[in-house]
Amino acid sequence: MDNSSRGRKAAEDFAALGRRIDDVSHAYITAVDAHDLDRDDLEPSVASSARTQLTRAKDDLVRVKGELDRFGQGLGALLGSAETQLARLAPAVERARQALLGASNALDAVRAAGLRADELAARLAALAPELTKLNQGAGKHGVAETLQRADVVLRDAEALRAEAERLPERAAEIDRRLVSLRTRAQALTTRAGSVEPVLSELRRRFSAACWQDLQQVPEQAAVNVRQAEEKLAEAAKARDEQRWADATSRLSTVRALLNATDEAVSAAGDRLQRLDAVAKDPQQEIERTRFAVRDAQRLAMAGRHTPDPRHARPLDDSVTRLDRAIAGLEGRHPDYWHFLTETEAVRQTAARVVSDIREERGGGA
Repeated sequence: MDNSSRGRKAAEDFAALGRRIDDVSHAYITAVDAHDLDRDDLEPSVASSARTQLTRAKDDLVRVKGELDRFGQGLGALLGSAETQLARLAPAVERARQALLGASNALDAVRAAGLRADELAARLAALAPELTKLNQGAGKHGVAETLQRADVVLRDAEALRAEAERLPERAAEIDRRLVSLRTRAQALTTRAGSVEPVLSELRRRFSAACWQDLQQVPEQAAVNVRQAEEKLAEAAKARDEQRWADATSRLSTVRALLNATDEAVSAAGDRLQRLDAVAKDPQQEIERTRFAVRDAQRLAMAGRHTPDPRHARPLDDSVTRLDRAIAGLEGRHPDYWHFLTETEAVRQTAARVVSDIREERGGGA
């Protein structure tokens, strides 16, 4: 039986049509039986009434026959759809069965490799009732529902098989990451030990503004590495218990902690290197920044007699800002870090103006 809305409507229409055919047929038979048209003494009025009833009954029969013909024609598309679904049914069910078999075999292989895969086994077991319904067939559950069930079972079983096949590699990848992150944590512990000498050098040679924001780096690095090591232990335990998602989550946390530590530790060394360079010769930083501003000014003037105020104002302000930063180097204990942050800000402003100009001119082209 077709349980679709079209199928149900067709069944309802056919039942209603059958009732109309019965009613019309009964009316015709009743009209025929009501009069003996072969009698010689049949009165003209009775014969006329009989002819009227018979004609009406005949017309009703013809009309109902037309309805039946139209109903049959209308079934064509529905029958075509049903035939298509029936043709798909057996292959779809067989594909679903084979997919379940493939998932089961993949799970057996994983277990043979020493992996429990409990979560995958539970998911496979959850598909067993669906297989039972597939085996019961379309006669019990309908063609459309059985096709839909076969598609769902196929998709879920194939996904399960793919995950099972990836599981050994996933376990190996977690093992590799555990080793790699342990090594990285140890290396960062060593590197973090070099931050304090760098800070001492910064304190000795530069003003407080140049190193105050780095004061907490050694302590924070130690905290981060300790937390990373704790998460590594949790990840190792999760891996031993084959809680793969938990292990992966812990390793992601470890990586984030070590990344933050790496950046902080590197920042101290980078700060000293940059401050050394600018203390020896600030001219290179000055020229680099002036070039960025002049380049933006040239672009702002390209094809114009006067620059757009939206572009000219931030560039003029940048020139003033750069001059102030340069003047700040003239004191006895220059704040070189402030100078570097100011020149960086000026270059960012120039780059933003260049981007705005190109976007506007590109959009107007």
